[in-house]
Amino acid sequence: MRGTILSATIVSVTALAAAASTSLAVLAQAPAPALAANAAASAPAAAAAAIVPVRPATPNGYVIGVDDVLSILFWRDKDLSAPDITVRPDGKVTLPLLNDVQAAGLTPEQLRDTVLDAARKYVEDPNPTVIVKEIKSRKVFITGQVEKPGPYPLNGTVTVLQLIATAGGVQEYAKVERIVVMRTENGKTVSHKFTYKQVSQGNNLQQNIELKPGDTIVVP
Repeated sequence: MRGTILSATIVSVTALAAAASTSLAVLAQAPAPALAANAAASAPAAAAAAIVPVRPATPNGYVIGVDDVLSILFWRDKDLSAPDITVRPDGKVTLPLLNDVQAAGLTPEQLRDTVLDAARKYVEDPNPTVIVKEIKSRKVFITGQVEKPGPYPLNGTVTVLQLIATAGGVQEYAKVERIVVMRTENGKTVSHKFTYKQVSQGNNLQQNIELKPGDTIVVP
């Protein structure tokens, strides 16, 4: 009799343990679909964030110039959009339906207003966006006894010493004490002296001026 009771007890305990194990397994697996659902729900938001275009930063006081590459987009009016357009030598860009529009000499905001006014003749409530994709109009030049003379893009803050370094440095027989920066100010050409050895040694740092578009460094 005792043996029968003991066997029944063992069976009951085994059944309870199995049931508990099954319950724990169910509990452990239950959050998985929820996590998958959350991941699926967040995926569209992440994808949407990934395709939002980011407008590249432009220098302070930047105005559009010849050879700059722009993107002029109209929300809801793709036929008017020009996603990749270069400013011509005459300073204009050609847009669908709007034809030639002056771009050089304007800020991106001013160009947007110009395009907006022109588009109102054809579209009700136009909403254009002007994005500067590449700045190619802002250039400085270095010539003479450097490793890589020529034009260089000016897309940020660049000093005389930095541009000389970018150009590969001065050559062996360069007259480094006679370097000058040629600049046009108020319609006149002025020169700024640059004493290479002194500046590179940390002296006369006021000569290491910030370059402006159109500046030319002459290394004799």
